[in-house]
Amino acid sequence: MKTNNKKYLLLFLFLTGFIFYGTAQRSNRTTKTTRTTTVVRKTPNRVSSKKVVYRTPKKKVVSVRTVPNKKVIVHKGQNYYYSNNKFYTLSRGRYIVIAPKIGFRINTLPPDFTRIRFNNHIYFNVSGTFYTQVDDGYEVVEPEIGTIVYELPDDYEKVTIDGETYYEFGNILYEKIQVNGTRAYEVVGIIDME
Repeated sequence: MKTNNKKYLLLFLFLTGFIFYGTAQRSNRTTKTTRTTTVVRKTPNRVSSKKVVYRTPKKKVVSVRTVPNKKVIVHKGQNYYYSNNKFYTLSRGRYIVIAPKIGFRINTLPPDFTRIRFNNHIYFNVSGTFYTQVDDGYEVVEPEIGTIVYELPDDYEKVTIDGETYYEFGNILYEKIQVNGTRAYEVVGIIDME
């Protein structure tokens, strides 16, 4: 009887050890499912000027009496002026700096332009204004969403749209990003003036 008890005890211990070993092996083999949640931030693309909140609500308008060496640009039947890489309009006998309108054309680019290649397009960026080459000169255009620049013009403004902060210059919205460890700015939207 003692031998039977020893056999049963030995068998019990053997089976118990086998069960624990099998359970341990199964727990090592089980895979854990991890759920990854990606937060997709909605970029504005085209946005109404009514939705844009400027940090500085009223921008100081600077006017000058004369513009040296100005070139007259006729756009949609109205005269504008170009000098020192800036565009002007005439109001009450004074010249006011304006953001260039899409379609303005100049014959030559200033020497400080930056060439930007994006989606098989070549842009020329001059102080935040994007040009593309046309037959007889360079025309002001809107850059494509996703175009990247490495610096903004000095007079950019911080704006808020739906609680998100962006950088704006010339009705183009930028978002700060990192490209290979370097700070850059990606075009994420265009402000439609209303």
